[in-house]
Amino acid sequence: MSRYWSEIVQTLTPYVPGEQPKIDGLVKLNTNECPYGPSEAVLKAIAEHSGDALRLYPDPQASALKAAIARYHGLEPAQVFVGNGSDEVLAHVFMGLLKHPAPLLYPDISYSFYPVYAKLYGITAKEVPLADDFSLRVDDLLQAGPNGGIIFPNPNAPTGIALPRAEIERLLRGNPNSVVVVDEAYVDFGGETAATLVNQYPQLLVVRTLSKSRALAGLRVGYAVGHPDLIEALTRVKDSFNSYPLDRLAIAGGVAAMDDVAWFEQTCQRVIATRERMVTGLQALGFDVLPSAANFVFARLPGRDGAELAAALRERKVLVRHFRRPERIAPFLRISVGTDEQTDALLAALNDALRATLAP
Repeated sequence: MSRYWSEIVQTLTPYVPGEQPKIDGLVKLNTNECPYGPSEAVLKAIAEHSGDALRLYPDPQASALKAAIARYHGLEPAQVFVGNGSDEVLAHVFMGLLKHPAPLLYPDISYSFYPVYAKLYGITAKEVPLADDFSLRVDDLLQAGPNGGIIFPNPNAPTGIALPRAEIERLLRGNPNSVVVVDEAYVDFGGETAATLVNQYPQLLVVRTLSKSRALAGLRVGYAVGHPDLIEALTRVKDSFNSYPLDRLAIAGGVAAMDDVAWFEQTCQRVIATRERMVTGLQALGFDVLPSAANFVFARLPGRDGAELAAALRERKVLVRHFRRPERIAPFLRISVGTDEQTDALLAALNDALRATLAP
């Protein structure tokens, strides 16, 4: 540690993103990116905004993008907040809406950025254990005692299990006095969005991203929808941090992505179909696979070490994600849904790895 570090930096354990390999020829199934490129409308919009105007600052309010998101969800622009990827949006959410004397609640198996943000902003947090089947139980959240907010991914990460919208509404009815944040990074692959509930519940904030289902992970566009009072809190934090989080290309590409509904729906269906193909193939190899409503699966092979399987796949040029903590998920691999060809490569590599360990 450097003597120049602040006290908070000395205590931080940063979030570790998935590996972005520098080796050619790897089948990359470790970071939940879309296996298909963005729509032609997005590429055209970015090209049209790549000229002389780049010398000028972008619209600090990203008004065109807010309007496009509002159109898509049937809301008003005042109910939309945008940021540099959903991680930045979440950072502002933690600071602006979740920092209270009572503890923040989130699942014990969840997006690993949550405890990082809680530590960064000095937020007291309480983990609520998932059930034995890795499902999130609303009753456990409601019985966890007073809270300063609740946050969870839906579908959950890294399990992929989705909470039905009716259960989210039950949570909202039972928790009217603090903000409930539903992180919907993966909802477009089979979950039920809670965005349809924001007009009914002023304590609900839904956070989403264009990285997954709209294939814009490299452009960094995230957003939140909720009551205008919640949005104002996020805007106050954003304007105290960075007035221009989205550049001109991100705004233009984001608008085009939100408006190209046909491409979006077709791509989601392609990913869902390949996911089911992957599940069938993994089960044929003896894997237990949790029910996924995301663009990844969470699977384990009984009796086999998850880290060893991940290493064996990497030797065969297939990357997947393995988490050592918490201990009960250590046997699992989180495998992103790629193309059909990438799925075939994954299954072939697994088959080869399993045969190699059985060889005399």
